[in-house]
Formats: sequence, structure tokens, C-alpha cells
Amino acid sequence: MYWNRRGVLVARKRWSELDERTRRLIVAASVVEGILKLAALIDIARRPAAEIRGSKRRWATAVTLLNSAGAVPIAYFLAGRRQPGTHS
Repeated sequence: MYWNRRGVLVARKRWSELDERTRRLIVAASVVEGILKLAALIDIARRPAAEIRGSKRRWATAVTLLNSAGAVPIAYFLAGRRQPGTHS
């Protein structure tokens, strides 16, 4: 049980209680997030530290541990990488 946005105590649904569409959306979102995380981790491992803004270890930890609906891997790809040759 948990409190929803309106302050009402509601019971969580079990997987078997979800409709087929909702289950498919959850599975699809999980697959997309997994692919994004894997791609980001591979890029972090292969890219030289000079081409990453911040610590490679911190980016890898954030990508791995934060459940973010894909936001952390996307943030890494948009803001965490430097173009080769630019070290500002």
C-alpha cells in the first residue's frame, strides 16, 4: 500500500492484475533502459577519460545504480561526453 498524489491510500497491483497493454509497456521500457545503460557503459569503458566530463567511475556508477527511465544514460550521452580534441 502507498499514498497516491491525492493523499489516498491505495493498494499496489500485482503483475497478474495488470492488463496486457500495461505489461507490454513496462517490458518495453525496461528493455529500452537496459539497452541505453549498456550502450552508455560500453562507451564509458572505451572512451578516454579526457573525453568525458567528470569522473568515468562516477558516470558508470550513476548509469548502473540509478533507476531513471533512461534519463541518466541520456544525460551521459548529451552532457557527459566531450568531442575528441576538446578538453574544456
